[in-house]
Amino acid sequence: MAVPPEPFATATADASGVVESIDPASGVVHARFAATNPADIPAIFDRARIAQKEWAARPLQERCAMVQRLRDTIFDSREEIASVITRETGKPCVEAIFAEIVLAIDTADFLARRAPRWLRPERVPHHNFALKAKSGWLEFEPLGVVAIISPWNYPFAIPMAQIIPALVAGNAVLLKPSELTPSTGALIGELIGKLTGDSKFPPNLVQVLQGAGDTGAALIDASPDKVFFTGSVAAGQRIAEACGRKLIPSVLELGGKDAMIVLGDADLDIASSAAVWGSFTNCGQACLSVERIYVERAVAERFTALCVQKTAKLRLGPPSDADAEVGPMIRLRQLEKVEEHLREAVSRGARILFGGHRRLDLGPNFLEPAVIANVDHSMKIMREETFGPVLAIQAVDSADEAIALANDSPFALSGSIWTADARRCRELASRLRAGSVMVNDVASYYGISEAPHGGRGASGWGRSHSRLGLLEMVQTKYVDVDRLPHVAKAWWFGYTSELAFAADRFVDFLFARDWRRRVSALTSRRGARRLIFRRDRI
Repeated sequence: MAVPPEPFATATADASGVVESIDPASGVVHARFAATNPADIPAIFDRARIAQKEWAARPLQERCAMVQRLRDTIFDSREEIASVITRETGKPCVEAIFAEIVLAIDTADFLARRAPRWLRPERVPHHNFALKAKSGWLEFEPLGVVAIISPWNYPFAIPMAQIIPALVAGNAVLLKPSELTPSTGALIGELIGKLTGDSKFPPNLVQVLQGAGDTGAALIDASPDKVFFTGSVAAGQRIAEACGRKLIPSVLELGGKDAMIVLGDADLDIASSAAVWGSFTNCGQACLSVERIYVERAVAERFTALCVQKTAKLRLGPPSDADAEVGPMIRLRQLEKVEEHLREAVSRGARILFGGHRRLDLGPNFLEPAVIANVDHSMKIMREETFGPVLAIQAVDSADEAIALANDSPFALSGSIWTADARRCRELASRLRAGSVMVNDVASYYGISEAPHGGRGASGWGRSHSRLGLLEMVQTKYVDVDRLPHVAKAWWFGYTSELAFAADRFVDFLFARDWRRRVSALTSRRGARRLIFRRDRI
């Protein structure tokens, strides 16, 4: 339910169970939504399960055709979507288009085309001679009702990249958007609602639950068939614990501390532009943000100077300013965390070369992008996820030192290597502990539908995007059919000493290194062939 704007609100929810959509650039409340009552969640699940059964019964091709229609709806509504995203997150319109809308449209188009091949039954050939009389295949079945708990930093792209494969696979979805971006969550429900009805999506196939952490906890307590969460490590740990108690499988994407390694032979002009964009896109509020840079000492001074020059050219402003390149941070508390990381680093000897100041003339949540040098791993800014507009540079003596420092982190989501040496980049990429590695680019693999996304360690587990992400949305069933249904099996009961001898000879037939021994094991009177024709079975 929308309400008239209210200036300079600071809260995101009140005691009466209302979730507010606040413009971080101005503090204005643009809309309020009633939080979902936890007592209503069992009934919400009941409706979802009814819808899921109807949806899963439809042919896969029909489900894919509906996802194509969803793609067209997103395409036709892209101006409205961009407007809601920019108003609620403060990010520039360009970023809303490239990082959110394009990704959602491409995901729908990609999976609608690929899923019929990826989800059809898949033959499983048997290599073992003893099992050649069997025929096996894999079937991919829907999970049922999946819960998606999505974040505020990419409030459209991230949930859509999970909703779309969930629908293709035949699931129903319960989406809990972040309490900081309820309008974008509501808009997702409205877009799908446009396609609900006869010969379309069944009613209640995708339902949006508004609220904060207690709503997410109640959602898990209601036992969905799988939980997909994107957010902080602390929240992910609580969700993993709650899921573990109920043996609910989960996919967790918990952020990163992405390292950028710049070698002496890299194109410094291109690498510095990538560093500035990778550190400051979405005001640094991205799990794939470049949060720490290791640059070989011989080129560190030049590289750092380029980063400072390019950062100084960036224009801060609200999304209403079409020329703005960096918007506000989502809330004051996130800005204060970034400031605390900067202060702690400076107290330990780091130097802020540019930025790091609040811009109260622009609004309550604006912070100048900062370039900081002389950092090391004793500082929070190189150890903890900062999630803000900071470009931290550490000079290193070698690529080996850079790899060691990059791997010295509990996070392992992504990273990048910058070099002109194609052979060397492959070798270094294989040594970097990360879910993905980009060479001479940063972060943009997230927009490649074929590329899986996910990490390890404190970055979580599971994958989204690609076929691996689609397979997170299904139960895999193996089916086996015996082609000799009237023949009892050699390994069934009726054990004797003769059977034990024949079984041992059968092992010789299958695995002996000498081929003559294999032939002898099969053809001898007490050998492996006795297993085939034995009559002393029970």
